[in-house]
Amino acid sequence: MDASADPMIRLIDVTKTYGSGSVAVDHLSLDIPRGQVTVLIGPSGCGKTTSLKMINRLIEPTSGHIEVGGVDVLAADPVKLRREIGYVIQNSGLFPHRTVSDNVATVPRLLGWDKSRVRQRVDELLELVGLDPSSYRDRYPQQLSGGQRQRVGVARALAADPPVLLMDEPFGAVDPVQRTRLQQEFRALQDTLQKTVVFVTHDIEEAVRLGDKLAVLKEGGHLAQFDPPAWVLGDPASEFVAAFVGDDRLVTRLEVTPLETQDVEPATHLSSDASAPNVRSTIRVGDTLRRTLQVLMDSPTGEVLVVEGENIVGMVTPGSLHRAVRRSLPAAEPAQESEPDETAEAMHEQ
Repeated sequence: MDASADPMIRLIDVTKTYGSGSVAVDHLSLDIPRGQVTVLIGPSGCGKTTSLKMINRLIEPTSGHIEVGGVDVLAADPVKLRREIGYVIQNSGLFPHRTVSDNVATVPRLLGWDKSRVRQRVDELLELVGLDPSSYRDRYPQQLSGGQRQRVGVARALAADPPVLLMDEPFGAVDPVQRTRLQQEFRALQDTLQKTVVFVTHDIEEAVRLGDKLAVLKEGGHLAQFDPPAWVLGDPASEFVAAFVGDDRLVTRLEVTPLETQDVEPATHLSSDASAPNVRSTIRVGDTLRRTLQVLMDSPTGEVLVVEGENIVGMVTPGSLHRAVRRSLPAAEPAQESEPDETAEAMHEQ
């Protein structure tokens, strides 16, 4: 399988049933864009992890087709397939009796890389995830914090430079402070690497913070909506989606909406020597509207200066922030709903 030729993932009418007759995933069709983070999210029992594991055949689908790079994975050697797809799970899944270096080197060694190439790749990846190789290379997992173990888990998944990365609740077992830091670091890493990522989470804030697109699943493995986060929050496809993302979805929406130059008012009363480094209450073009709101609420004057580079380009007031929020709301593009909603039943089952 040459996933690197086209790492787009396609699930085509995929179903997974078990011997008891229960349906985990029901006729799921989903095109996952290359080079983006697609987040699978939904309530317990909606088939998120099952869908993820069917991509690398840790779970075999009952029917349907799954393609990676245009190749049917069901016709591929499953062992070879898994070596070409990175996989990160909650609690990192590291081998406890192997050093950090040995854990990261697992797949390259299976692929027959020579020792010098393996060592170079290990050190390169540890640096990439923010761990000094000289300090961490020879440690064991039990000598690391939860956040450090997750960084090593990401490094191991990236070791053979796979085009596709599967991540199943990767930050769910760390404390909130480390979780936020790991999310930020992962987003920055993805901006550089541009992998095709399928990410499972139950946390809507994590989903909108990390995802380029959200696949909202409901119980039984039905696709309820597949759209960018801003659309899921601003224009839910059904009452089920609206209830799942929560009544505060418009506040959460601010997390994924950047401040743009059109949202900035002229700063008409600055002193002549004012400059960005000398002004304490500032935000930047591109900061989220959520951060803009937080800084604005802390401002004693109800105004916040906006900078771009080292230059002050204007200010934000409550009025201009309100206009920015209205500008961000969907106006014409319809949400994508895969099937008629069964709202009452779905909400009762939650």
